[in-house]
Amino acid sequence: MFFKSFRIQVILRIVLIALSIYALLYLALQTQLYATILVALLFIVFQVFALIRYVEKTNRDLNRFFLAIEHEDFSRTFSGRELGASFAELITAFNEVQKKFQQTRAEKEEHYRYLQTIVHHVGIGLITFKTDGKVDMINTAARKLLKVAHLNNIKALESFSKPLVEQLFSLRPGEKALVKIETQEMELVIRAAEFRMHEQKFTLISLQNIQSELQEKELEAWQKLIRVLTHEIMNSMTPITSMSSTVIDLLQTLLPGNENGHTLVPQNPVSSVKGTPAPQADIQPGCAEETLADIAAALKTIHKRSRGLSQFVGAYRNLTLIPRPVFKIFSIEELFIRVEQLMESKLKERGIALRWQVDPQSLELTADPGLIEQVMINLFLNATAASKGKKEPQIELSAGLNESGRVVIDIKDNGSGIVKEALNKIFIPFFTTRKKGSGIGLSLSRQIMKLHRGSISVNSIPDKETVFTLKF
Repeated sequence: MFFKSFRIQVILRIVLIALSIYALLYLALQTQLYATILVALLFIVFQVFALIRYVEKTNRDLNRFFLAIEHEDFSRTFSGRELGASFAELITAFNEVQKKFQQTRAEKEEHYRYLQTIVHHVGIGLITFKTDGKVDMINTAARKLLKVAHLNNIKALESFSKPLVEQLFSLRPGEKALVKIETQEMELVIRAAEFRMHEQKFTLISLQNIQSELQEKELEAWQKLIRVLTHEIMNSMTPITSMSSTVIDLLQTLLPGNENGHTLVPQNPVSSVKGTPAPQADIQPGCAEETLADIAAALKTIHKRSRGLSQFVGAYRNLTLIPRPVFKIFSIEELFIRVEQLMESKLKERGIALRWQVDPQSLELTADPGLIEQVMINLFLNATAASKGKKEPQIELSAGLNESGRVVIDIKDNGSGIVKEALNKIFIPFFTTRKKGSGIGLSLSRQIMKLHRGSISVNSIPDKETVFTLKF
């Protein structure tokens, strides 16, 4: 331990060098042993070099320490056993600093992994990219939304949606935009932020598909409106229908052919509307028979139209009274067979050829069979109406699995099609492209699909084909 002290080592080395110099001078002045003199000289040079190297060891340790910090290599440790106690504090300081750097780096990596986990598991799509479009980060939600496994540059999304790429490059920090992607049934809300890192500017984009939320809010608003309208209309139509029926019955007693004539008019009769007194018939003996007949006919017309209007309003009330689905597992092939049987007479009447295919044939669906059957019937009725006037009308049904493993059913016809202006409106209640349509079939179908956590969409080429797609 004594010889490991830095001071003792330096003193001993200096003394040894001094003795070596004295021996060299003695040999050079008193003898002619040139070989020995040369060896002594080399020995002195070696000792001087060893002393310098020994003294500079601390400098080398400092250099290694700073290089470790520069390259973030904190695996090295420093030992000062060979330097003695005088360097113990310096070595201890080195190791403490190394330890602190290791802890800081570990905390930094944990924090990074924590943020990475949050970013990749958040439900909103996030993308960061440079000014040239090079993507620095894209989370799992964004990849699923944009249907990409990897994304190196924003420009690669042009095949997905060119308007989306244009918006991503043009959107300023703090702004937001709504981009509709009809081919993917999406309405994306895009928000932008900007930050700098390593002297480079980055754009942070958040993406969220709000199509389902918009449809739900739209449907909810229509349902509220329909509830109010049907309630008020029915409150007004019910007494009109009831009272017109009562008056018709009273007039029947006054018309010729009634054996009791006008004397059987009841005193203070009460109509079927609770608490509403029925009108009294006060007909003079000289009342013309034609007038009574005209009044009766007019009242029958009022009664008939009021009943028709009540039934019409009642049909719209169905939009707010759809039962909750009772989910069952059933074969899609059996569903197609049932629909074909139900629509058989209609298809024969219009001369429409029906073809259907299920791939795989054993494909099954978990849904409410009755409600899905109603959706299929609604779409079939629209298809048969659109096929009117076609030389060779046909309807094709197909079912299978898409790339996401979801069940998809397509109903395709070669009818008149739907003009582009109407495509975005056909699922709105009361909107219809048919002269005798009620405008509730497709709206009802979309609501049923929403209750099944699915969707209904349409693509149409006028005078060529229309395809309705059900995704579950």
